[in-house]
Amino acid sequence: MRISRGLVKTNLLLLLLVAVLTVIPLFIVQGGEFGGADGQAEAVIQSIDPDYEPWFTSILEPASGEIESLLFALQAAIGSAFIFYYIGYVVGKKKGMEQAS
Repeated sequence: MRISRGLVKTNLLLLLLVAVLTVIPLFIVQGGEFGGADGQAEAVIQSIDPDYEPWFTSILEPASGEIESLLFALQAAIGSAFIFYYIGYVVGKKKGMEQAS
């Protein structure tokens, strides 16, 4: 199976574009705080209704922000591993069926 040069160039261009779009905000927002949507939502709710109390609290509260980030990254890694395993399985099954016929 040969990969065309045009496809390789397109993929490299897309990877470069993703890298640029990832790095540019780090230079534009110097000293900015990159917070999550949860903190922003909590601030808006408090400004609308200062007496609001949540319906429930977390069962497990991480000891620090680093542990919370670790758990989030672990969750993302497990999810992406499952998705890419499934994609690989489907592609491999399709190729196997093509080769068998």
